[in-house]
Amino acid sequence: MKKPRRHIDSKVLIVDDDDMIRALMNDFMKTLGYQCYTASSGLEALRILEENPVDVVITDIIMPGMDGLELTRKIKEKYDYEIIVMTGFSGAYSYEEVIQKGASDFVFKPVRYEELHLRLQRVLRERSMREKLQQLAITDDLTRLFNSRHFYRRLSEEMDRAVRYHHPLALLMLDIDYFKAYNDTHGHLEGNTVLTRLGHIIRSGLRRLDSAYRYGGEEFTVILPETDGPGACHVARRLSDAIAGERFYPAAGKAVGITVSIGIAEYRPDEKMEVFIKRADVAMYASKQKGRNCITFLETDPDDTAVRSAG
Repeated sequence: MKKPRRHIDSKVLIVDDDDMIRALMNDFMKTLGYQCYTASSGLEALRILEENPVDVVITDIIMPGMDGLELTRKIKEKYDYEIIVMTGFSGAYSYEEVIQKGASDFVFKPVRYEELHLRLQRVLRERSMREKLQQLAITDDLTRLFNSRHFYRRLSEEMDRAVRYHHPLALLMLDIDYFKAYNDTHGHLEGNTVLTRLGHIIRSGLRRLDSAYRYGGEEFTVILPETDGPGACHVARRLSDAIAGERFYPAAGKAVGITVSIGIAEYRPDEKMEVFIKRADVAMYASKQKGRNCITFLETDPDDTAVRSAG
């Protein structure tokens, strides 16, 4: 007999005011490998969710105080969790009403656990598909880095966070040196190979909280939260060295190296996003003017000429 699939990474919150139902459902879910939390009321469920992210909430509708539909509405206002609603009163609520409140599915009591498991699997499968589609929408096909559309959204979020918590934030702008000449000499397929490999090198050289983007043709950006200008210079040097150490073979037996020019700007809480980006861009072009294959940290306004070489 085929064993049921275990859901080691899936977390479920069970909300029901009936102690026995809550305990039986908890035991059943744990035998299937789900990580479970339980709550006896809507208020307790909301307190649990403040500290424990989950994938799915399974809630009864009829409960003292906050009912399941109100709990569903409150959860959806704050979180992007799937919700399965249970009720023992088949005529009290319509499927459409439950779905309109934000629930993902609807089951009747007494709950048949095999049916609940199948519905839970479907909800999780659809959630996974949506997440994959969302990831594809913000990912550059060639480099597997995030795309420029996501860059602006993420940079805005990090700027807000830097202001709120008074933490540093830095931005790198990278441009491949002589990339047009490389494409003209070796062809666009070989140029694409360079872009793909550089995407991998950049991703591999960053922390989990950092993020990298294909900003334009051969331009890349890197957002460095919790990082000041000097710290960003160290990251830039590490990436520059890793890229310069890579070898490409567009022609048999002939190794070719690639370098990048990098500009750095540290965020100042009083500046707009376009100014922050422009300072990194101006610093990058200063690196180009200094002969390429170098790093420049721009510490002044874009219209000023004072920059500091970082290597």
